[in-house]
Amino acid sequence: MRFGWRAISGPVLTAAIALLAMLLDRFVPTPSPAPLFVCIVALAGSLSGLASAMTSAAVAVIGAALFFLNHRALPGYAAADLVRLGLLAATTAGTAAITGLMRERLLGTFAAERQSHATAARLSAALDQVDIGIVLLDAETRAEFINRAFRDYFALPDEVADGKPPFIALMYHGRDTGAFELPEDELGTFIAQRMEMVRIGDATPINIALRNGEVLRFVCAALPDGGRMLSYTPVTDLVRHTDAPASADYYRSLRDPAGRRLIRYLRIAE
Repeated sequence: MRFGWRAISGPVLTAAIALLAMLLDRFVPTPSPAPLFVCIVALAGSLSGLASAMTSAAVAVIGAALFFLNHRALPGYAAADLVRLGLLAATTAGTAAITGLMRERLLGTFAAERQSHATAARLSAALDQVDIGIVLLDAETRAEFINRAFRDYFALPDEVADGKPPFIALMYHGRDTGAFELPEDELGTFIAQRMEMVRIGDATPINIALRNGEVLRFVCAALPDGGRMLSYTPVTDLVRHTDAPASADYYRSLRDPAGRRLIRYLRIAE
């Protein structure tokens, strides 16, 4: 038991109540402080744990024994006093054990939760450093986590990403901001197909072309709790190998959103 104010508060308060009860009993009839002792033992167990609570229980029994001895006109204890002392000892010991063990369990739970939150925070920070877009969906397809890469690829504001939007809202955001390199009449079918893939947990990888020239490989992974992990891996350089070698510079210039490469290409072609 550590000797701090929490550890000694229970025994000190118990002793103070016992002395005060014996002092008052000299002037006016004072009832037994046993119920108050039980409350103090419970308080000591919740504040400092089992050791402080057990110490308070021992002090309570000693204080009650002195109170009963001082309360009687004749020396010694009656049978009723002994019964009350036994009941007080059993009650305070049980209260100390329950509150002390409950406190230890709660502290262990809180420590595990803090460690879990710290691990999740480190993992979140690590996932924000990679160039792969990561989205974690719960069983109802709401986004519980969206990393920095995904937010950058689809120009997703932080206030929207942190609000746990449903996956359909993310798809509509990409449509409304013109992120996908698709004709308008194909966007509805594209979004419906992505929603169905996520719903059934289809892990077939597909390439998603963005309007800014990036190509992302989309993969949906089903999680044991019914959620989904969506990954968007940049594969722009891998896809470019299908371009005709003689026209590689031209295709690269078309993928440049600012158009600077296209201007340089046209000048060279002249």
